Amino acid sequence: MTVRFVGAGPGAADLITVRGLRVLQESPVCLYAGSLVPRELLDACPPGARLVDTADLTLDEIVAELAAAHAAGLDVARLHSGDPSVFSAVAEQMRRLDALGVPYEVVPGVPAFAAAAAALGRELTVPGVSQTVVLTRTSARATPMPPGEDLATLSASRATMVLHLAVQRIAVVVAELIPAYGADCPAAVVALASRADERILRGTLGDIADQVTAAGIRRTAVIVVGRALAAHEFPDSHLYSAARDRTCAS
Repeated sequence: MTVRFVGAGPGAADLITVRGLRVLQESPVCLYAGSLVPRELLDACPPGARLVDTADLTLDEIVAELAAAHAAGLDVARLHSGDPSVFSAVAEQMRRLDALGVPYEVVPGVPAFAAAAAALGRELTVPGVSQTVVLTRTSARATPMPPGEDLATLSASRATMVLHLAVQRIAVVVAELIPAYGADCPAAVVALASRADERILRGTLGDIADQVTAAGIRRTAVIVVGRALAAHEFPDSHLYSAARDRTCAS
């Protein structure tokens, strides 16, 4: 029997992958992050499935549920918001399952930063403007950031930056980014990306903090910073260039 960590996507129920939906339909046990995962997804679980909201559980209690289901011969869907590869707290669950000898798989999901870019109608990597995306967060109310991953260091490249779990500290974030990016650098905040109540704020590092405060956005939001957000004058990608050699070696 197998535990499957499933990325539920950024919020809209129909943004789960086909594979992720199939796992839900086949799993008699489902553990889900109740505060983040759309309830509609739980309707895909089999009739009579054991549904466990992990919002108020400790890590040990979550792992105990996974291990108990495995011992009973039941497949488990462990439903996480977004994609399990980024800020999902999956690594420590995997470590404990490894120690217990419980097998698991990972089913990717649409990450929040991708949903935010879609909501903004922007590509985060624009030729000649930005070809790097930095995904990061801040250390407030969370584990400390490793050495060298502070915002001052990460902003030195002036790459497109997406910050998760940081909107509550937007004023501090802005203050740390302005020295590298400049106060006129485009910035945006997308809250509840892909959901019916999605909210989008657009501006610059100079005014985005005031916008967030005025809008009362405090959680479930990503901050996006970089010149790619407002780029219009840039070279076409080489991918579709007429000058590109499209001959294939035989």
